Amino acid sequence: MTATAVLAALGLLVSACATGGTGTRDEGPAHADAVADATATPSAPASTTPTPEDAVLLVKGDPDVSPAVKRGLQPCVADEYPVDVSYGDLTGGTVDDVLVNVLTCGDAVGVGSYVYRDEGGTYENVFQTEEPPVYAEIDRGDLIVTKQVYEGGDPVSNPSGENVITYRWTAGKFAEKYRTHNDYGDTTVNEPAPAPEVD
Repeated sequence: MTATAVLAALGLLVSACATGGTGTRDEGPAHADAVADATATPSAPASTTPTPEDAVLLVKGDPDVSPAVKRGLQPCVADEYPVDVSYGDLTGGTVDDVLVNVLTCGDAVGVGSYVYRDEGGTYENVFQTEEPPVYAEIDRGDLIVTKQVYEGGDPVSNPSGENVITYRWTAGKFAEKYRTHNDYGDTTVNEPAPAPEVD
């Protein structure tokens, strides 16, 4: 029933003339420790390239996406949703895959990253991670997911480092190929103590 409602909404949306933004990118991309298998029900026709608005409907109609992400996926300004949408060949299909990063409105922190693949004429979820802050990108056919690493006492604006994970489509699913840790090091600047005042 949900899939039928989503398909009907997509039909109306695709036929309308709509504009929308793709949001902004979180400054420190993220990584994925949780990968979902392709279990989502068909939710969008793959005959045309999805717009950002279509991508929002894909995420909202996806039963594998957490309720928290769906609740937070609201327009930030007017009809502009906090999503970044990329298209490219990640899975070797005949239709471009769709990568959707869902962000927060206020500070553009990535809360979920999803890859949708054409499966028999509809887009289905073949990858997801919902461990914020998360951000995924397409790089020469690979899926790159980066996550900032925080240690005790790190402010949100200054993580200690990041993990960068490369996934590749292998035997019908994404498999981790490489993992790199980048340590940002100590960037604290120690200011000299002021000289004592002389009377």
